[in-house]
Amino acid sequence: MAKKLLLFIFLCFTAAGFSQKTLQKLSAAPNPLYSSTTISFNSTSIQPVFLVIKNVLGKTVYKKVHTTKIGKNAILFNRKNLQAGMYIYAIRSRKEVVSKRFVIK
Repeated sequence: MAKKLLLFIFLCFTAAGFSQKTLQKLSAAPNPLYSSTTISFNSTSIQPVFLVIKNVLGKTVYKKVHTTKIGKNAILFNRKNLQAGMYIYAIRSRKEVVSKRFVIK
């Protein structure tokens, strides 16, 4: 009985620790974009994150590390030599990945 109670308490604390999201409200504006877009998101802590952009085949075409601040964060992304099409952008921290898509015209 005591083992079951300890296991239950452990699982509750473990689940509570993993359910805390540190990255929220990911968006890109303007979308679709012609030359550049601003990728915005909220962070609940100061942490290093990667901005990763992949094409629809899953190949990474852009990757850069940024340090977040608490609250709203914005990263300016310039298209440079990327072809027109749909891309998936993701903000990746040590604990989570949040992704969406944008279109380059």
